[in-house]
Amino acid sequence: METKECITNYDFMGKINLEKVKQYAVSRFKLQSSAHGMRHWKQVEKNGLMLAECDSQVNKRVVVLFAYLHDCERRNEYEDEEHGQRAAERLYKISETLLDDLDDDEFELLYTAIAEHNGGYDFGDPTIDACADADRLDLVRFEISLDPELMSTEKGKEIALQN
Repeated sequence: METKECITNYDFMGKINLEKVKQYAVSRFKLQSSAHGMRHWKQVEKNGLMLAECDSQVNKRVVVLFAYLHDCERRNEYEDEEHGQRAAERLYKISETLLDDLDDDEFELLYTAIAEHNGGYDFGDPTIDACADADRLDLVRFEISLDPELMSTEKGKEIALQN
């Protein structure tokens, strides 16, 4: 999959310390050498920022935070339907520390994106849709063909058609 280079200027993160968020995610993640760990999270970040470049309504801060937090509560590599909800609920524990620079709307977007990321396909919000597609676009790591019908963004559908 061909994508644009990842954004290198993270001024949009404000006062959020992304390195500390990554450390937190790693500390919560319990699977050894998982296809859902840091390598995947970095690809989700890259995918999400590429999708954000296609839609100015996408909140890049939420996309980047989603990338590192969406799977951090996964307990099983294959079947774990509740991992998104668990990870979303954990956001409350870090809302006044690691995520204290998020406003209420951003927190709600992040919560919903994480809680629902392994569920539906068209959330009707550009940021949540970008988060979901950023994750789905990395299904190729499992040699799963991308289905344009299961993508939420126009760019995600376009990429799925090309693969």
